Amino acid sequence: MKSLKILITLILIFGAVAVQAQDRYLTRKGHIKFFSHAPLEDIEAHNNKALSIVDLSKGQIAVDMLIKAFEFEKKLMQEHFNENYMESGKYPKSTFKGNFEVPANLQSMKDGTYELDVKGDLTIHGVTKPVETKASLTVAGGKLSGSVKFQVKVKDYKIKIPKVVVRNIAEDVEVTATFDYEPYK
Repeated sequence: MKSLKILITLILIFGAVAVQAQDRYLTRKGHIKFFSHAPLEDIEAHNNKALSIVDLSKGQIAVDMLIKAFEFEKKLMQEHFNENYMESGKYPKSTFKGNFEVPANLQSMKDGTYELDVKGDLTIHGVTKPVETKASLTVAGGKLSGSVKFQVKVKDYKIKIPKVVVRNIAEDVEVTATFDYEPYK
């Protein structure tokens, strides 16, 4: 009888841990794109190595990425981006930590697209600023994906643009991110 109670207790404990773990989703291959449209030139870069975790039980999201992982069409642009503008040796990462209200159907992973108001802190170039934006999480066949698009003002993050190239780089840069999550184990 005592063994049965121990077995039931263990099943309940491990069952609770398994249910809790299914509320968290992770990707190490998130895609972040930034696009700068300026009078003299458009600049676009992609980072396919962003780490992101979503906790549906707490309504939290975090994103962490290395600045040097951005790839440009022109290698010289990539070099200038890392050395002159982003100073990626000094500020190697960008992060976002935010919160959102979790719709009941999303928490139960019911298929659909859920538009969310996300509030959090974005850190770029060593500067942290509050951000509020719209994002969406989509559930399809038990899989979770997310997307967001927002604008970043370069001057808000103390990124200095030399006057000689000021017409090459927009004051506002469009950031687009997509994530395909897996259950966190």
